[in-house]
Amino acid sequence: MNSPALLRCLLGSKKRAAVVVAFWVLIAGLLAGVAPALESVEDNASANLPPAASDSMKARDLVRAQLPGQDATPAIIVVRGKGTDAAKSATQSVAAITSALSGTSRPDHVVSVVSTVTAPDAAAELVSQDRGAQLVIVPMEGSPSDESFQNAVDEVRALTSDRAGPADVAVTGPAGIATDTVKVFSGGDKVLLLATVVLVLIILLAIYRSPLMALVPLLAVGVAMRVAETLGAILADAGVITVSSQTASIMTVLLFGVGTDYALIITARYRETLLDEPDRARAMQAAVRRTAESVLASASTIVLAMFALLVAVSPALHGFGPYLALGVAVMALVAFTFIPALVLLLGKGVFWPGGVDKAAERSRGAGVWHRIAALVARAPVKVASAVIALLVVLSAGLLGYQESFNTLSGFRAATESEHGQHLIQEEFGPGEIAPSTVVVHSQDNLRSGPAPADIATALTDADHVSRVADPRMGKDGKTVFYDVVLDLDPYSSKALDAIGPLKQATQSAAQAAGVQDATVLIGGETAQNADIRSALDRDTTFIVLLVLALVTAVLVLLLRSLLAPLYLVATLILSFLATLGATTFFTVTVLGDDGIGNRVTAYIFVFLVALGVDYNIFIMSRFKQELRTQPPAKAITAALTRTGGVISSAGLILAATFAVLMTQPIRELFQFGFAMAFGILLDTFFIRPLLVPAIVRLLGDHALWPARPGTPTPSTPTPEPPSADAPAAQAAEPGSGRLLRALTWIAVIEACTWAGLLVGMYLKYIPETTELGVRIFGALHGAAFIVYVFLTVLVAIRLKWRLGRTTIFALLAAVPPFMTVAFEIWARRTGRLPQPAATPSPTPAL
Repeated sequence: MNSPALLRCLLGSKKRAAVVVAFWVLIAGLLAGVAPALESVEDNASANLPPAASDSMKARDLVRAQLPGQDATPAIIVVRGKGTDAAKSATQSVAAITSALSGTSRPDHVVSVVSTVTAPDAAAELVSQDRGAQLVIVPMEGSPSDESFQNAVDEVRALTSDRAGPADVAVTGPAGIATDTVKVFSGGDKVLLLATVVLVLIILLAIYRSPLMALVPLLAVGVAMRVAETLGAILADAGVITVSSQTASIMTVLLFGVGTDYALIITARYRETLLDEPDRARAMQAAVRRTAESVLASASTIVLAMFALLVAVSPALHGFGPYLALGVAVMALVAFTFIPALVLLLGKGVFWPGGVDKAAERSRGAGVWHRIAALVARAPVKVASAVIALLVVLSAGLLGYQESFNTLSGFRAATESEHGQHLIQEEFGPGEIAPSTVVVHSQDNLRSGPAPADIATALTDADHVSRVADPRMGKDGKTVFYDVVLDLDPYSSKALDAIGPLKQATQSAAQAAGVQDATVLIGGETAQNADIRSALDRDTTFIVLLVLALVTAVLVLLLRSLLAPLYLVATLILSFLATLGATTFFTVTVLGDDGIGNRVTAYIFVFLVALGVDYNIFIMSRFKQELRTQPPAKAITAALTRTGGVISSAGLILAATFAVLMTQPIRELFQFGFAMAFGILLDTFFIRPLLVPAIVRLLGDHALWPARPGTPTPSTPTPEPPSADAPAAQAAEPGSGRLLRALTWIAVIEACTWAGLLVGMYLKYIPETTELGVRIFGALHGAAFIVYVFLTVLVAIRLKWRLGRTTIFALLAAVPPFMTVAFEIWARRTGRLPQPAATPSPTPAL
């Protein structure tokens, strides 16, 4: 978009602008005519499964292959009797329900009915200990994602309710949960879209004070959304990508957020250009040319971050990125072409009622941003310290961090499935909700030997095993299946932790029973969640490293600097930790959620880093441009005042669009929406306008190292200080005393948190000792580690250390315990760290 000829071709006149607008409208209409509906190609099942190569999925495949008819999806009906004779009431209700579901008029998709009526021998498993409650198992064929299957479940519920009489009944199990999930999501997208449109329109009207200008971003987002949805539907229908309901919901708010951001950036620069260029077409070309680099860098960062999810083995993460990357890429193209063309096409009327002059004048920046810039210029150390302290305090919320794998507890709306699960837990025990399937496969035939029974007997003595059902033999005679009920909540972390020991216990039992080289697999929801957790832990590590590397690479290319990407990425990491800490505190500690949704942390990191770096890109790009004519101190002030209003407006809109996700009745979307809204506001109003400019002010000419400003600063040059690698003592530069004292303090704090962490790790293994100390000092040490490295880099730049032993020693000192203090002592004695010129405030004794 930097080509003047291309810009003139697209935006040279109103006629050319009209062609561009017509082109996008035509493309959106043509694609809509040939693409299937997005809802028809959504895949919500695979997103909640572990990797195909995991043990739990292999166990599921063996169940389907070796136990014919066991691939049906069961609906579990729980019946609790009422009155003085609850057992009789439950028995009568079960008999009536069984009769209704077994007759010729039973609902479609119902395969059979398993109850005390049809299977009296199974009474021990189907009747509670006090005989006041019973279970009825109704296997149902077909795919739970089909509408006909969901209608059949509704019919089962209606018949059950009619025939239950006074008994308390509920239909739950996999079939009921799948149906309720669809119901919870149904209609949510329309509400989400309407709420987003209204909210964004209100904010845009307040920002632009012009109805037509406020409509331009919304029209652009509408075109981009239509094109992205139709292209996504075509690719999903062809099997190239996968799209889920959650992905579609996030796409809606993402496009509204980034679309309005790009519109604000481009139109703000357009209004600013109008101050010097009265010709609107040439002003728009200049605005697009000057914003192209930063907007393209922003869009590229988001797209690359989305594609980074392809390294994941978890279906939930692996299939999440491509569709969103497609949407952002389309939005960037629309932003560079459709938005400028539509603004030109509307002419002067786009600024009604205020007019062109008032719109251009507002681009100079509001007075509040001049005051903020003055504050940063006056006290950069205090500003940076205050923001870092705030981020560290917010990060303390991570002490309550825990993850949840319970789908039903994530519904923020009452469902029959959840009610049924509570009844089963109360009457039959926590593990009866979702038994695990233990699979033992041998190379030899197991039909005639005592091994299957011996293994079952041994399993009853395994840790956390409540009940083991009679073994079932596979049709090959070499595979045995055991339904094992745990005495734990099958969705809890303790239950997930129990899967590994259960597998080892089964392996030992098989060997003891004479089954050599047995293959042991465990299936069921608990085992699947354990595999999902393992995959997510692995994926999160890879994704974090890859996304940080990609963001750093984009910043290096954009800013032509090696240092700036390091401190910008450091601010992103601190922002993520603070956001996750605040989200954990609000949703888990205050609202009482079971935990953070198991995929939410990865989503927060990817989106917050990818979107949060945008605002750093915008201000640093403007800083780089201002350096062509101004010294660094004035350049960062100009960048902050000129971009403050527009970027804050963009951040407010982006945060508001993500906050709309909090209206959804799904825990994951609620938590994700809160985290993104909070994190974006944190980036917009603290990190980007305060912390980043303060760091730039402290670094001065070295802010974009190794690049140096082309225009010399007007201040009187000072003599070059001696090298810090020389052993001779030296005096501190004026203004560096606070920085040196901060380094001393953080060195001591880093060493103390190391000590607390080591003591806590030792005490962790003493019986009846909690892990609270480890978690507290681990969080504090992590924060201290980041701050120490950050301050070390600042000191190295201020004192002009070479990349020699002093710098390397200073950075590596953060890794071994207590080495930060050792470095302080050595550096003071050898003169690498000078004594402050002014009388210092008291510092910790070293």
